[in-house]
Amino acid sequence: MHVFPAAARLKRRHALILASAATLTACAPHARGTRHTSPDMRGVDRRLRQAVTQGEAPGAVCAIGHNQQIVHRAVYGRRTVIPRPEPMTWGTVFDMASLTKPVITAPCVMQLWEQGLFGLDDPVSRYLPQFAAAGKSAITIRHLLTHYSGLPPDLDLEHPWQGREAAFRLAMGVAPSQPPGSGFIYSDINFITLGFLVEKLSGMTLDAYATRFILTPLGMRQSCFQPPETWRPRIAPTQPDENGHMLRGQVHDPSARRMGGVAGHAGLFSNADDMCLYAQALLDRRAGRPSAYPLQPHTLMLMTTAQQPDGKSDLRGLGWDIATHYSSVRGDRFPAGSFGHTGFTGTSLWLDPGSDSYVLILTSRLHPAGHGNVVRLRHDVATAAALALIPPQD
Repeated sequence: MHVFPAAARLKRRHALILASAATLTACAPHARGTRHTSPDMRGVDRRLRQAVTQGEAPGAVCAIGHNQQIVHRAVYGRRTVIPRPEPMTWGTVFDMASLTKPVITAPCVMQLWEQGLFGLDDPVSRYLPQFAAAGKSAITIRHLLTHYSGLPPDLDLEHPWQGREAAFRLAMGVAPSQPPGSGFIYSDINFITLGFLVEKLSGMTLDAYATRFILTPLGMRQSCFQPPETWRPRIAPTQPDENGHMLRGQVHDPSARRMGGVAGHAGLFSNADDMCLYAQALLDRRAGRPSAYPLQPHTLMLMTTAQQPDGKSDLRGLGWDIATHYSSVRGDRFPAGSFGHTGFTGTSLWLDPGSDSYVLILTSRLHPAGHGNVVRLRHDVATAAALALIPPQD
């Protein structure tokens, strides 16, 4: 976990402010259905209010989609606690953290695959020759996408380094923790490397490619890497960095920040409107309905169905989580065949093609001092939403 020393000094102040935040959220929720007969989402709202009251996160934005509609929107709590409290809003922009992986980097990679520029089982070193160092010549692009490469979780952060070239050298030189295909290790290095692969094959920076070929076709105008200063008042801050500077509009992930804010594993900023656009376009494309989602349906099936090595029980698509120890965000009721992902900052998206539904939860659970925890909240909201949306089976 990325916890910065300066954050500890804010713990006492956070506790003093929490009571007023809880009062605000209990009295002033924003929640409405967008169709004439809305499903009963009182369980969702009750759990979101509880999360704010109990300090799991200072605030939350939640959207439930079903049958091509947003059937529930909810906004609770605070966007900021310090230096002055600000109410959470539907339009708040969040650091999406690892949702960058399936939302941006994986579809960029798969667009290039659709163009025939590589094979999924090609060795990564065929396109990034430096990657063969330290015994990585057998690692394939599929291994990276499914987190079965055997690479360790993170780049070295114990020693000072700065810039994309330094990150490239570290990623190319890292040694595997275990043989490729032998087991599931969730690794940021996998998607840092995939980001470099996109840049090598496309001749564009990752953010420029993603803007042109993912975000713009989908109409996601409130999503980008390196958000401009004019967005700052609408961005939910996370926590102080190692120098005590509150991160607001700068990516929280330390490796992505050292890389300048653009990386394959983290760096996307977005809001609820744009993420709902994304989720609905994905579900529409996967169902064969008209959609702006910029991949072919058969490609999207590869991304959202199990693609891990044969015989392995941790189920991963090409970018999306299906059934691993990270999948508690699915809740108790969404079935096998659903998929999703989480972000370290407190974001999550879970989608169920079978019921044509999705659950989006956006929090900045690290604000102000790095102590929030929304693991149980994600599970409980997904369970409550599924109970409201999916009829019980006899």
